[in-house]
Amino acid sequence: MTRFIQSPGASAARIAQAETALMHGAIERRDFMRVALSAGVSFTAATGMASFVEQARANQLQLGANLRRSYDYIVCGSGSSGAVVARRLAENPAVHVLLLEAGGSDEVPSVENPGQWFTNLGGERDWGFAAEPNPHINNRRMPLSMGKVLGGGSSINVMIWARGHKNDWDYFAAEAGDDRWNYDNVLKIYRRIEDWQGEPDALRRGKGGMVHVQMPDDPLPIAPAMLESCKNVGIPSFADMNGAMMEGSGGAAIPNVRIKQGQRLSVFHTYVRPILDRPNITVLTQAMVQKIRFRGTRATGVDIVLAGKPLSIGAAREVVLSTGAINTPRILMQSGIGDAAELKRHGIPVVHHLPGVGKNYQDHFMIAGCVWEYKEPIAFRNNAAEATFFWKSDARLDTPDLQPFQIEVPYTSQETGKQYAPPPGCWSLSPAVVRPQSRGEVKITGADPKAPVQIFANTMAEEADRTAILRCIELCREIGNSGPLAAYNKREVMPGPIKGAQLDNFCRDAAVTYWHESCTAKMGRDDMAVVDGQLRVHGIEGLRIADASIMPRVTTGNTMAGCVIIGEQAGALLTV
Repeated sequence: MTRFIQSPGASAARIAQAETALMHGAIERRDFMRVALSAGVSFTAATGMASFVEQARANQLQLGANLRRSYDYIVCGSGSSGAVVARRLAENPAVHVLLLEAGGSDEVPSVENPGQWFTNLGGERDWGFAAEPNPHINNRRMPLSMGKVLGGGSSINVMIWARGHKNDWDYFAAEAGDDRWNYDNVLKIYRRIEDWQGEPDALRRGKGGMVHVQMPDDPLPIAPAMLESCKNVGIPSFADMNGAMMEGSGGAAIPNVRIKQGQRLSVFHTYVRPILDRPNITVLTQAMVQKIRFRGTRATGVDIVLAGKPLSIGAAREVVLSTGAINTPRILMQSGIGDAAELKRHGIPVVHHLPGVGKNYQDHFMIAGCVWEYKEPIAFRNNAAEATFFWKSDARLDTPDLQPFQIEVPYTSQETGKQYAPPPGCWSLSPAVVRPQSRGEVKITGADPKAPVQIFANTMAEEADRTAILRCIELCREIGNSGPLAAYNKREVMPGPIKGAQLDNFCRDAAVTYWHESCTAKMGRDDMAVVDGQLRVHGIEGLRIADASIMPRVTTGNTMAGCVIIGEQAGALLTV
């Protein structure tokens, strides 16, 4: 809604808080106008903002109170793909769209303020999943946060816009047998939707689209210092992490972020919030999808629990699952789509045998972390992650498989935090593997939608991943202890110059998720594929999947931008 702001001196934070309060009826229009005018917004713009907020609130209240028995499309999940699908469908005024979100409002300070993103982890806006005990990480249960809020992961993540490597998209196209997924075609979508604020690149970056992307505002000096230190070990610097850098062997850069005027821009905020005043899109929060309804092998609607009450709603055209790489396979299996033997074991009637549902689980993993104490403590800025690099653990690889982030606070796992006890005045360079070879699985434990899922993440199960992360730790320590970064260091807190079994054990204790759970309903043509190149569930009519679960392999880098592409592809396929 802050699209109405015209004055560059306006306080986005104050206006956003006032918009939230007006949307929820906590303040009156005159109070909002007072805040907007005092922040430098013109009277005309402030009036437009207030009118839109009031119209959107009244419209959604009316639509929610008068639910239809059936909608043309039901989109389950309002995250980085689902919000895009809902927007593209609702652009046709003749189509009625229902967007379901299990969580609540995103209009809270911990979502809107980029510096508070980590306060959502483990709270009410987090599904709170945890992997099963894993022998490869010393039998630890790795927490696996996922967004349970309007905007999904894009409302609780670190706001990084990483578009994936050229080779990722060409691999998607090869697996699907569909050129619409290749890099050249995906690049056209990125150029169309982006409003890139950095160095111009007409070949690779878009300008004037709805998706605002920028560099962090005034990053700490330690961020460009990291880029200089990377040069000392042969890693070149680039002005744009999503330009030529992601077509080659990698490099170091200040990241792209989804932040504007000091406020987070979730995908829901960008795609859906501006159309909440339209009569053909209904957004329901606290709406938990239980199962998909079928007539034979055609999806006809969904069973949900809305604010604690069961409800069935029809879908005249299609149901779109955008509930993420854990909930999407759960819903499929509990609806009768999955490995027939497993479904029968749980007493679930089989609608269609698809053995790949829940398989092929992938996630980037990170070591938390390599940590140094500042000579002089520095308060973090923006999202506290203002520099990164992509590089290869082995020069023979076709794509970078490492992506550490410099983090401006001490970053540890529960185990390493206890062991090393870094003081508050520290910074981190966290090694990470973004082309993991390890594969896991998501399983259900019963037919009841309330039955917990089991997530066998299998982090570091493959020797290749263990080798890659050890190389990455060496690289991060070399970068952090040399060049311009050395000027910031009072001492290296962890891990220090340990080797062999001691370093191996450190890795197992320090391994954490990058929160990029994916690939559990993969796109492809083999026996384990769940969807085809048009995102249709194999063997089923009227059901598509649009989220990170359809990735044949997880994209190189943070997954939000890739999920937006999946949403755009689904939207285009559904509106032809």
